[in-house]
Amino acid sequence: MLKSKNNRGFFLVLEGIDGSGKTTIANMLIKDLSNMGFKVHYTYEPWISLYVKVLKEEYSDFRDAYLDALTYACDRLIHLKKDVLKMLSDGYIVISDRYYYSSVAYQSSQNAPFEWVLTINSVFPEPDLAILLDVEPEIGLRRKTGFKSRFPEYENIDFLVKVRENYMKLVRMGKLVLINANASIENVYREVFELFMKKYKAMVGEE
Repeated sequence: MLKSKNNRGFFLVLEGIDGSGKTTIANMLIKDLSNMGFKVHYTYEPWISLYVKVLKEEYSDFRDAYLDALTYACDRLIHLKKDVLKMLSDGYIVISDRYYYSSVAYQSSQNAPFEWVLTINSVFPEPDLAILLDVEPEIGLRRKTGFKSRFPEYENIDFLVKVRENYMKLVRMGKLVLINANASIENVYREVFELFMKKYKAMVGEE
């Protein structure tokens, strides 16, 4: 098995609208990387800390883009401190279903300033690799038919078009690597796996 000299973990983030295949791809990675001898840890955002629970259960009538962005940033800090950073320090490959890019894409689509959302998340560490699984909103919603969403308020075609546009802005900024997720899950997975291995091997070679 490839192994970094200082036992440093690898932080991989999968982004995209619901129906882009993030969870399916993550599960495929977990299986294959575990079989290869890697220590793998799966997580997701929002992490549903007390902050998010209070937002959804106690302050739902007051929700707006600014409150959502700040709440998710607090949740993210707890997530990093209690879960992600610890696992990375123990040498795990951490696969996160969403990270701060989701806040930028979604809350700026709710009319919070794009740069402001990016700024309040600028304190968080950049992952080793962040991938956008890009899918047409119509296809994503079709794939989600029959599945219960954690955030049904976001499942609107016009809204998701805006979210996708903001994700593409992050791609152009060099923060996300674009993969076409309209293709078959097998083809998408092959691209993700090859991209991960290329980045991981480069990290191992540099250390």
